[in-house]
Amino acid sequence: MDIHSPQARERIRKRLRRIEGQVRGVARMVEAGRDCREIVQQLTAVRAAVQRATLDVMRTYASQCLSDPASTVSHEELLDYLLRTLG
Repeated sequence: MDIHSPQARERIRKRLRRIEGQVRGVARMVEAGRDCREIVQQLTAVRAAVQRATLDVMRTYASQCLSDPASTVSHEELLDYLLRTLG
């Protein structure tokens, strides 16, 4: 799968760059010996951000497959794939 829309690609790239920055921040917290509760809180935020990015990519993929008349993926195959991935 590739992301056809330049706007969607840029939106996802921006989201991933923010996540990358969050992860670097957590690494700095560990190196600085910050409190474990603070680190866990930030890791929880990273996990939520990754989940949102995953959903964004999946939404884009589903939208492209459903709107492309030349797509070889049936709606049922697409739904099965998305549900397996989320599960």
